[in-house]
Amino acid sequence: MTSTVDFGYRQLVVQRRGVSASVSLRAVLVVLVLLLLTAVGVVASIATGTYDMPLDEVIGGLLGSADRGVVLVVREWRMPRALLAALLGLALGMSGAIFQSLTRNPLGSPDIIGFSSGSYTGALIVLLVTGGGYYAIASGALIGGIVTALVVFVLAYRRGVQGFRLIIVGIGVSALLAAVNTYLMLKATPEEQLTAGVWGSGSLNGVSMAELLPVLVILALLVPASLALSPALRVLELGDDAAGSLGGRPTLVRLASIVLGVALVALVTAAAGPIAFIALVAPQIARRLTRSTGVGPVAAGAMGALLLVVSDFLAQRAFAPLQLPVGIVTVSVGGVYFVWLLIRETRRR
Repeated sequence: MTSTVDFGYRQLVVQRRGVSASVSLRAVLVVLVLLLLTAVGVVASIATGTYDMPLDEVIGGLLGSADRGVVLVVREWRMPRALLAALLGLALGMSGAIFQSLTRNPLGSPDIIGFSSGSYTGALIVLLVTGGGYYAIASGALIGGIVTALVVFVLAYRRGVQGFRLIIVGIGVSALLAAVNTYLMLKATPEEQLTAGVWGSGSLNGVSMAELLPVLVILALLVPASLALSPALRVLELGDDAAGSLGGRPTLVRLASIVLGVALVALVTAAAGPIAFIALVAPQIARRLTRSTGVGPVAAGAMGALLLVVSDFLAQRAFAPLQLPVGIVTVSVGGVYFVWLLIRETRRR
């Protein structure tokens, strides 16, 4: 491993078995800082609440050496929620990076394109028809997201798929699905409406190890696959002709990217309901911090984890003892960012 200077930015150049790759030292440092801040946020979420705990008590609770009451609070109540916030934020950040790289547009997130709405519709149908269950809702969210993605992909296809066309078609499909979701809610019983309404706002209230473990297992599959696809997406940003001349398969890469991105969103939707704007905001903040030309999935994932951990902390503490759904906080923060982004893009054009 050697260090060189490339275009004014210090790089790590790794060479092994004839294969070389360069990584920005600034990007590595930014990711490490984001992960450290996320870890601090997780510990703060575990240590604070109705019953505040010092750090040594938190560690004792994690290791099982503290009192049974402390172990119960730390391991069963607070730790799953804090870790799940970090993991779901990671999934949303990486999903946003995939779609923004795919569309080559900062507005190209699953929230805007409509894939999140599709996952929500699929999960809502399962919730209202069968009464739910984690794996049933997860399956409904995944199927709904993939079907929506295929519909958007087919409608946007005109001798290839252009990012701007994909966004416009996605916005239309998202509006249609919003109407479908409203119709489903109107047809539901009051009890079903209450359950679906709380879940549909995007909430981590009441999550446990039962939701945490499946998320860990599925992310262990999706994250490496997303990282493996990242180089092909970067080549695709050069355009279909350039990607094809370099041996790429643009259509196949797009389809694989959409499936992975939708799977990440569906995972979040199944575990906590639709959580908006993290996928939109995290990749762009990460890109500005790393000063990179493209949207990196690792930095975006780390930024997403930090944003959701902080948002969930605010949701728990801002109006304590009342705990808000984390989706309300992310919508509030993301809405301000979305307005700023629209103004910025308008001025630049």
